[in-house]
Amino acid sequence: MVSDSQARELCFTPAYKLAEMIRNKQLSPVELMEVVLRRIGEINPKLNAYLTVAEDEAMQTAREAEEVASTRSNLGLLHGIPVSIKDLVLTKGMRTTMGSLVYRDFVPDTEGTMVQRLKAAGAIIVGKTNTPEFGLCCLNENKLGDACRNPWNTERHSGGSSGGAAAAVAAGISPLAQASDGGGSTRIPASFCGLFGLKVNYGRVPNEVEPWGVSNISCRNPITRCVRDAALMLNVMAGPDGLDYSCIRTTPPNFLRALDGGLKKLRIAWSPDLGYGVKVAPEVKSAVEAAVRVFAEMGHEVEEVAPATGEPFDLWDVLVASRSYIPNGFVLDKHADEIMDYTRLAMECARSLSGVEVAQAWAQLERLRGVMLDFFHKYDLLLTPTTAVTAPAVGERGRGLGRGFVDWDFIPFTCVFNLSGNPAASVPCGFSSDGLPIGLQLVGRLQDEVTVLRASAAFEEARPWVDKRPPVS
Repeated sequence: MVSDSQARELCFTPAYKLAEMIRNKQLSPVELMEVVLRRIGEINPKLNAYLTVAEDEAMQTAREAEEVASTRSNLGLLHGIPVSIKDLVLTKGMRTTMGSLVYRDFVPDTEGTMVQRLKAAGAIIVGKTNTPEFGLCCLNENKLGDACRNPWNTERHSGGSSGGAAAAVAAGISPLAQASDGGGSTRIPASFCGLFGLKVNYGRVPNEVEPWGVSNISCRNPITRCVRDAALMLNVMAGPDGLDYSCIRTTPPNFLRALDGGLKKLRIAWSPDLGYGVKVAPEVKSAVEAAVRVFAEMGHEVEEVAPATGEPFDLWDVLVASRSYIPNGFVLDKHADEIMDYTRLAMECARSLSGVEVAQAWAQLERLRGVMLDFFHKYDLLLTPTTAVTAPAVGERGRGLGRGFVDWDFIPFTCVFNLSGNPAASVPCGFSSDGLPIGLQLVGRLQDEVTVLRASAAFEEARPWVDKRPPVS
């Protein structure tokens, strides 16, 4: 029996170390799963990080994994590791709500390549993490229950739309978490919860059309305690898929092995506001500026400059609202009393658009991608704040700078890189005076997650964060 103190340490041990312990028979999958499930029972009521916990299925799979581990030495990369899946992703035989009352009883009979790959690598799906309805909000509120709360301060949001994933990892109730990101939904909660969150290059991980419908800019990603855990998870998730036409067709690099390579001297651009003129909280600005100086101290060439894309908010709103309306527009007429206000606003926005407006948005997207491509001919990396603020209070809403259904003044710096397709990560870079995490965003060239990961790992080594634990944990 694992003691309470041992259990707490296990829950904050990086997943790559847990996998090593299982391979070396220092830890059994059953012991680990019992610890994680026990702590979920204790902590999840305070956070609402999980919408569904598959306790019986997870324990049965852990027992099967233990039997395999006792007889085989050649185990999968994630053998016996509990992993949570965001509740926008289909999981066969496990409830998938999309964060909506409309789908509160939906149990799919299929699942996509990414989930299958995680299972094939030995990961055990422990449950489904909270998300705003259809992933349409940067704050994790829906009508299925209480808001998903931040383990650093439960009066604050965990972020969105992968808020449940971030809260679970930060609180030590999910060793690894799958997230997705269509406008910042991995990086925003990673920033608010003091974690590493990587948005991969568009097409790096199979992304069969999600029911919320924004597959043309959304990516599936890891949220983890440390950079190496993200590389481990990405080694399993990434790669071509014959069922996804948008997938990158080339074999991805070995991301774990790439972390062991050196980081060459980089040409780094940095911008405090991407030229948008939005207000950044003073403590966020100060922490990010200090983080940028770390890269200069490493010997990299740093220049303050921003890509001339213009504000992307209206463009993102038009593209996302129109695309999301295709599978979800029916909720306006058939479930009006069950949906969130932000969902209603997004669907109404879509209905108001003309075909010419949508076509103009696609033309604008092409121009934006050209600007970003040209910018990264000169620079290896771009640094920005991940968000303009620390985690907002539960119940607080921001100002919609585009079509009005997204709190863009909280989170203005992430969506442009979904539009451009570039890989981008958030790394913890400090805390506010009231103890809330602050994130630094690192953006790389197209298909160059390796440089983003290496630079993130170098920053993690210079300014370690993995041992910092929130009050609710």
